[in-house]
Amino acid sequence: MSWKEYSLDQLGYVSRGKSRHRPRDAEHLYGGQYPFIQTGDVKHSNLYITKYSQTYSEAGLAQSKLWPAGTLCITIAANIADTAILAFDACFPDSIIGFIPDDKKADARFIKYLFDAMLQKKYKNFTQGAAQDNLSQAKLLSIKIPVPSIQEQKGIADVLSTYDDLIENNDRRIALLEESARLLFKEWFVYFRFPGHEHVKIIDGVPEGWEKISLGEITKLEYGKSLKADDRIPGTYPVYGSSGIVGTHEKALVKGPGIIVGRKGNVGSVYWSDTDFYPIDTVYYICSEDSSYYLYYALLNTQFINTDVAVPGLNRDFAHSRVIMLPSSNILSHFNDFIGPIREKISNLLKQNEFLSQTRDLLLPRLMKGEIQL
Repeated sequence: MSWKEYSLDQLGYVSRGKSRHRPRDAEHLYGGQYPFIQTGDVKHSNLYITKYSQTYSEAGLAQSKLWPAGTLCITIAANIADTAILAFDACFPDSIIGFIPDDKKADARFIKYLFDAMLQKKYKNFTQGAAQDNLSQAKLLSIKIPVPSIQEQKGIADVLSTYDDLIENNDRRIALLEESARLLFKEWFVYFRFPGHEHVKIIDGVPEGWEKISLGEITKLEYGKSLKADDRIPGTYPVYGSSGIVGTHEKALVKGPGIIVGRKGNVGSVYWSDTDFYPIDTVYYICSEDSSYYLYYALLNTQFINTDVAVPGLNRDFAHSRVIMLPSSNILSHFNDFIGPIREKISNLLKQNEFLSQTRDLLLPRLMKGEIQL
């Protein structure tokens, strides 16, 4: 297998994204029909970017640029050299570099996998020591990258993307199962259409035998513990931050199952862990003894507000004051039994994804070094 070295701009078009404003500075630029991709969207995507949390209006688009589907997004600030491919036309800011491959020279999937296998760590090392560890376009283009012929690139990308396609399909199934569980929760505990509701009186807006109670009366939010990325030793235990799983570690801090609540950053985010886990200091957690499927979905439906103005975050006393609906014990038990099989399917799909990811990641460096002949 013959590999030659090129700079990224020799393989296609490279340019920084464009955005002159932030939401707090110019709200009229946001809320329209044009997806606006941010560094976090890239970091939390798999092969393709299929979700986003912000959009541009016509005014936003006018001061930005619409990149076509198939563009490889490369983060150069906040998260260095994370990559994912646009599944749709979208805008993104100057903290992301866009790469549109020349289809005779490069495959966007292959370049993305090359970043995952070899380049991300190199670029991160390249930026260490800078004031904010940012990666400039000049630095990005200064490193030559080894690539085979376009036919070989496509062959390697086809093999690896098979795993990512299966993961994406499982993610869609997980999303549907999660949505069905959330709808069931709302049906029973928001609209009060639970089994036997026809025979239960509503007293002061609450079904008879139920009560409203503060979160602090039924459990305690415990603080996570600092564990820097450089101090993590990859292992079998998920590490949770306020954006979800941010890595793994050889040791767990908390026995599962348990609930995680975002404290800093993604305030009020809520996650469920079936296994023992390590919550870092940007989150709270709820111990296994107090965690239940009901409480998890109740917290997903709880409005947590950013209450610390000086340092944005979720104040624990405020969180403990949030009111939770506590149903009768038989309805509570019935709900947990009903949700159990749904959560088991979700757990099995997550395990499948973990296996697929591990298998892909074992193949990745060998394919990228030309050690496996296709």
